[in-house]
Amino acid sequence: MGNCISAQNVSKKENATHPIGNIFKLPSPLPTWPLGIGKGFARGTIDLGGLVVCQVTTLRKIWAAQEGGPDNLGATIFEPSALPDGFSMLCCYCQPNNKSLSGWVLVGKDSTNIPSKGALKQPLDYTLIWSSESLKIKQDNIVYIWLPTPPDGYSAVGYVTTNSPQKPPLDKIHCVHADFTDICENDDWSWGTGKDINSNGINIYSSRPRDRRLGALGVPTGTFIAQINGLTSSVSCLKNIALNSSNYMPNLIQLQALMNEYSPLIYFHPDEDYFPSSTTWFFQNGALLYTKGQESNPVPIDFTGSNLPQGGSNDGLYWLDLPVDNAAKDRVKRGNLPDACAYLHVKPMLGVTFTDVAVWIFYPFNGPAKAKVGFININLGKIGEHVGDWEHVTLRISNFTGELKSVYFSQHSKGIWIDAAEIEYYPNTNRPIVYSSLHGHAAYPKPGVNLQGNGSIGIRNDAAKGKVFWDTGVNYSIISAEYLESVEPPWLNYAREWGPKIRYDIADEMNKATNILPGKLKRDFVKFVNSLPNEVLGEEGPTGPKWKDNWDGDERD
Repeated sequence: MGNCISAQNVSKKENATHPIGNIFKLPSPLPTWPLGIGKGFARGTIDLGGLVVCQVTTLRKIWAAQEGGPDNLGATIFEPSALPDGFSMLCCYCQPNNKSLSGWVLVGKDSTNIPSKGALKQPLDYTLIWSSESLKIKQDNIVYIWLPTPPDGYSAVGYVTTNSPQKPPLDKIHCVHADFTDICENDDWSWGTGKDINSNGINIYSSRPRDRRLGALGVPTGTFIAQINGLTSSVSCLKNIALNSSNYMPNLIQLQALMNEYSPLIYFHPDEDYFPSSTTWFFQNGALLYTKGQESNPVPIDFTGSNLPQGGSNDGLYWLDLPVDNAAKDRVKRGNLPDACAYLHVKPMLGVTFTDVAVWIFYPFNGPAKAKVGFININLGKIGEHVGDWEHVTLRISNFTGELKSVYFSQHSKGIWIDAAEIEYYPNTNRPIVYSSLHGHAAYPKPGVNLQGNGSIGIRNDAAKGKVFWDTGVNYSIISAEYLESVEPPWLNYAREWGPKIRYDIADEMNKATNILPGKLKRDFVKFVNSLPNEVLGEEGPTGPKWKDNWDGDERD
């Protein structure tokens, strides 16, 4: 069928004073991905089981506002242009003006060969849901947003936008048979009168499937959702009902090519003391398995983790710890960067239109935390320390093109998705740079003091570009890729904690740490610390990657 992806095409005069006036491209041209026998990865189209879709990036501007939205820079609405032969428009696209243009929408083609029940049909009519005609803001023209009226058994998956109050022609857009649709929800705020979901006026959000678990069928179209006076004019996302959808996932050779192209480089803070290692190094250098009731008789761990309890749940009966010998303990705490291994969990996401490569990193030890209270910085003693620290970043890659679309930076109990257009890359490559926070190892897209807390009180996550960095593409291992029938290492199925429950007097640690604070600040800070989960406080060792919520689901943001 060939590749139907087109280059973006926006006039240089449009929004020239805003970042959206720049069209984002990855810093380095993409390679020609190796082909797989009978595979469809990066071939340009995906068949959802009777509806063939293509990710189009050729966009024509319909309307722009120069104020409102993120950073008060306005937003721009586009429609797809130069559609591939035989494909129909399904939706439009909206993006805030505060970042480079990097959007896409899906277009569709019916492949059911069932004329009476085809995948696509023209709408019966349109309903005008909003116009900017009475809006007193800086805008380059007037926009009218129309919701298609679908035939029975069909759904609208996007709006039509025009500069005229006249209804669009019925063949402008196509509705999609209900079999190929799913429920979507608001994602990021793009523009409008305010982020509050109950606010009057209009708010525009990007969209995403509501169900984003591993194996979920919902497919994002790239469109937006318009909310008028707190009520959403509903549109659907798509659904992948194909039985052979895993054919669009990268095979092993293609995965290796993707890692060559996108493997992250992790920069450590200049004052970092605790570095990653491989699990093998951790086991071979004295890590011990403890069993409840037999604490005086811990056992060494096989280098593969084969003698770790398998499966089950975190029942508190087993845990890992550092060597007993103090010298060995201090050495293992510091990790072994030359031996570190990046552990890859590869999974289909968003109806198999994307591949997520979660890059897991193991640190033998998480160091003590620091806090910021107003203008005062505080060392928190033992608070934050724990054995066995698992962190990760996730690469989200388009299965249409093999292009990196976004990166997830995990930050303790949650994290943040960053669009590919806003990522820092290693010079002359497409490899994202990740900043590991001092001692806590949370992942950040930029250096700086990142405060985990509210207002002026919180845990510091200092990130900086030190001289030491780690190229995760040098040594990595695929620990799980179910569609490839990969063999999981024994340690992955160990459901218990990678560190002991630490018993220390948190009140005593807090008193020592906060004795320089005046009364109200001290009370506010103690209240904040007591609200933190035990894993953040260092009182509990963490479980491994397979027992995190994002293993079978989407990342938490």
